[in-house]
Amino acid sequence: MVADTPDRSTLYAVQTPQCFDRAAYLAALDELDAEKARLVTDDCSLFELTGRPVQLTQGDYANLKITTREDLPRAEQKEGNDMRIGHGYDVHRLVEDRKLILGGVEVPFEKGLLGHSDADVLAHAVMDAVLGAAALGDIGKHFPDTDPAYAGADSLQLAQHVARIMREKGWKIVNIDSTLLCQKPKLAPYIPAMRENLAAAFGMPVDAVSVKATTEEHLGFTGEGLGIAAHAVALIEKL
Repeated sequence: MVADTPDRSTLYAVQTPQCFDRAAYLAALDELDAEKARLVTDDCSLFELTGRPVQLTQGDYANLKITTREDLPRAEQKEGNDMRIGHGYDVHRLVEDRKLILGGVEVPFEKGLLGHSDADVLAHAVMDAVLGAAALGDIGKHFPDTDPAYAGADSLQLAQHVARIMREKGWKIVNIDSTLLCQKPKLAPYIPAMRENLAAAFGMPVDAVSVKATTEEHLGFTGEGLGIAAHAVALIEKL
């Protein structure tokens, strides 16, 4: 039964935690007698009952207090909402006298990709997508091509390092989707191994890693066989 409808402009939603000066809080507890103690419902009421002023401050709807069992589903839903998406793109030129490494797989071909490391264009695009999702820069920042330490580096080992960075920053990689743009060679036979390699490097299940390949109908530099490009998208969530 509704007894009255108060003016909403006079109503406030109060959140926990409530903040108080520690010394004043302890003093209020000391002053509280047994009769008034039974009237205390929260920290604000403690101050009010002992004649101390309480000041309002701005709250945040994201600050969810768990009081009853019914609050847990809302908290779990909130935990799953902190997700981000990142995109990565990389391209390398095809040259003679280089191995063609894609997703950690050595693909038999007359040419390979030119680069400071092993020039694994697929792994590079995926790493950039993962780092970008967390706003942590790109592989050029973490593994600069001016550093001799990364000359000829195995890109899957670099991917393992990126995975460690993500864990240290409190992020989980949910899934990866990638596409290779390559006129030749045909890559379909090697895609399962690429997926397995990337999944192992990033510590993910294979079914969360997608690798696709397409030609560009002889258009552009990839279509002319001058190079290979890769796009990748990564979804991450807060641990």
